[in-house]
Amino acid sequence: MSDTHPKNDEPRPDKFDEAAPELLPDSDDEEGVVPGAAAPVEFVLPLTQSPDRLDKVLAGLMPEHSRSRLQQWIQGGHVRVNGGAAGVRQRVYPHDRITVHEQKSDEARAFTPEPMDLDIIAESPDWIVVNKPAGLVTHPGAGNWQGTLLNGLLYQYPELVHVPRAGIVHRLDKDTSGILVVARHDKAQTSLVRQLQARTVHREYGALVHEHVVASGTVDMPVGRDRRVPVRMSVRQPLAAKPAVTHYHMVRHGMLEGQWRVTELRCRLQTGRTHQIRVHMAGIGHPLLGDTLYGGRQIGGALRQMLHAHTLGFADVSDGQWREFHAPWPDDFEQMRDAIQWGGGG
Repeated sequence: MSDTHPKNDEPRPDKFDEAAPELLPDSDDEEGVVPGAAAPVEFVLPLTQSPDRLDKVLAGLMPEHSRSRLQQWIQGGHVRVNGGAAGVRQRVYPHDRITVHEQKSDEARAFTPEPMDLDIIAESPDWIVVNKPAGLVTHPGAGNWQGTLLNGLLYQYPELVHVPRAGIVHRLDKDTSGILVVARHDKAQTSLVRQLQARTVHREYGALVHEHVVASGTVDMPVGRDRRVPVRMSVRQPLAAKPAVTHYHMVRHGMLEGQWRVTELRCRLQTGRTHQIRVHMAGIGHPLLGDTLYGGRQIGGALRQMLHAHTLGFADVSDGQWREFHAPWPDDFEQMRDAIQWGGGG
């Protein structure tokens, strides 16, 4: 208990003899103000307030916020009691002053510009072609509200704030590297989305998969959510299945570490479902190297799925001319290819 709390039998100023907490004006000089946060809200607890935990009292004072969110604010140093640091389980008493610096939700902060070193392959007044590295999330979502490609794009191209989803028209998985196109205005976004819907956008990927794929072919299997594992997609009695078609071309066979049979493929998307190449290749018995979610092994230094969006082609928004771009192979993909003994293994 803090020494600053007066005893219950000590006199209190008349202004605090109320049944409800007093809401004080905003203060400009309160310690702990976080830049960009909302102006602080202050409460003074009335004499009728029974001593109780800070998070519980705040939940009653600010019912529009969940208790868990209030606890996060306390833990983050955004709530102060009598000007000092506060703890979730700290007890508060009549006459205590509680200052709350309300924080935006993760969702509200998702579209915040963030400086980022982006690999821009090409750009025009209508579009931006960017090479996304493995490990970078394309678009904010649950668990990844900041630090995404979208945040970096908003910083480098501020005009994208006026375009839905900051101009992003298609995505790559976090651990898939490669090429993406971003629209710089609404008209360009509409054009690119329609091309994707018409399946006229050319998207080709390089992939390293387990076992020797006998020949080139096509996988035509609907893809939907796995019934047992929510983070997985499936081709075996999936939930909410949608048509999905992947064309693949066998480039070469090889052996890794003298024991693992490997094939290099080029995969072309006819449709664009979540995890489509990964789940299709696993569905025909050839999961990608490093793709542990779909049965791939982390061998030869493959710490992520060996999948790279190498080529992207589309009709230019301004003149209809065909534009095609290539993203260079990332270092880890090249190192894997160098480690494989090509042409052997039968």
